Order: sequence, then structure tokens, then C-alpha cells
Amino acid sequence: MINEILDKVVRLLEEVRAKKPLVHSITNYITATDCANVILAVGGSPTMADYVKEVEEIASISSAVVLNMGVISDGMVESMILAGKSANKNNVPVIFDPVGAGVANFRNESAEKILSEVKIDIIRGNISEIKFICGLSSETKGVDASESDMNMGNDKKAIVAQELAKKLNCVVAITGVDDIISDGKRNVILSNGHKMLANVTGTGCMSSALCGAFAGASNDYFIAAICAILTMGISGEIAYEKSKGIGMGTFHTSLIDAISMMNENIIKEKAKVTTINR
Repeated sequence: MINEILDKVVRLLEEVRAKKPLVHSITNYITATDCANVILAVGGSPTMADYVKEVEEIASISSAVVLNMGVISDGMVESMILAGKSANKNNVPVIFDPVGAGVANFRNESAEKILSEVKIDIIRGNISEIKFICGLSSETKGVDASESDMNMGNDKKAIVAQELAKKLNCVVAITGVDDIISDGKRNVILSNGHKMLANVTGTGCMSSALCGAFAGASNDYFIAAICAILTMGISGEIAYEKSKGIGMGTFHTSLIDAISMMNENIIKEKAKVTTINR
């Protein structure tokens, strides 16, 4: 099964470069540039429009829509819901990144409102955010996962991912030291990445943007999520090796470089994928 997954990941890497999907990303001003750059790096075409009077039209012609709650406001929530509904109407996949869900009432209400009005195809977050969305108690730490949540075993995280995937009929990606991806039936653990990724703001947002790029070129959103998270994790490892002893700025640049150079040989040499039978 793992070889089959990796073969599909490799094909999708090629397809996204051939199809150049238009990815409509409603994200935050902190990470917008990096999100646009990683979409470009894998072969997609980003648009970052968030004005309420144009998001429906742009979403309708896009290949994927990414909704990111990094910086939230009434206007941003309205734009996200309008874009999401337009995407649903036009069979465009929607990726949701519930940044900071569980940390404050307005943010929590916003996440719940988006989920109640928009059909989500991929939801990506850390374990604390995903636990909140799943209706479980969680100790959040700003936009980062709490230590107690991070220390949950992978088996327990997989249960959370699988249950939420079934509940929302979508793919769930929990990212962390190990990444858990589930569509409710298929479940995998990805064990790539490097701790330096946590020292660059927005790598989670970038992962969600990559989910949009790959979902925009595929009908299998489980494989799209795996492709996105593997690309980020492996690129983090490569970036660390290239920037070791130099500094964070070089790591950041090397990360984008590695994403842009991802290919079959790198995937098959470095991917660490484990299936979970549940």
C-alpha cells in the first residue's frame, strides 16, 4: 500500500506542474507571501483576493480554495463563507486551516460558523486545533499546540483524525512532529520534517496552501494532503542540511528552494510513511 501511495504522490507532483491549478487563498497578512510562493514553487498559480465583493467570482473559476483563519475579522469570515459556498456550488475543493481554534471565543465561533455553512474537503491543523474542531477538550497555546496535546500518542491522534474525517466527510491532516492523515477509512503517519520548521512563522499555513495546490490537480484529496505534507516535511529536512551552521534566513530560503525542486527520486528516497489499520 505504501508503494502505491508514493506512486500516486509522484504522479500528482507531475500533474500539478502540468495543470498549473489556480489556488484562491484567503489567508493572513503574516504568511500570505510565503503561501503564494509555495503554491508557485510546486507549479500552481496563487491568487490571494479577500475582498468581499470579488471572492465569490474568483472562487468559482479557481481549482481550489484555501480558507485560513490566521488573522480573523467579521469581514474576513464573511469573505471566507462566500468563497467557500461559491466553491461548493462549482465543485471546487475547499481547504480549511482553523488557525488558533480553541484559543478565543470569536475565533471559535468563526470556525464553527465556517464549518456549518461550507463543505470542507481537507482540514489541516495542529492537534489542539483539530481536537477543538472535533469537540474534544484541549489546552491551546496561542496558535501552537499545547504540550499535553502534542504528547498524545500517534494512535490517539489517529483516532481523533479518523473520527473528525467521518464526522465532516473530509480529509483531516494533523501536523506535528509526526503527521496524521485520515479520510475516515485510510490512515497514515508521515514522519518527515525537522524541528527548525517550527521556528519559521507560517509553515503550517504553507502546508495548507500546498494542500490547495495539490487538491486543485486531483480528485483524491487524501493523496493530495499526503503529497502536500510530505513535500513540506522532506523540504524541511533538506533545508536544514543546506542551512546548518548558517542561520534561519538561509533555512527559510532553502525551504522554498527544496519545495520547488521536489521530484520522484527525492520522494522515494526520503518519504517516511506508515499505514494504520483501523
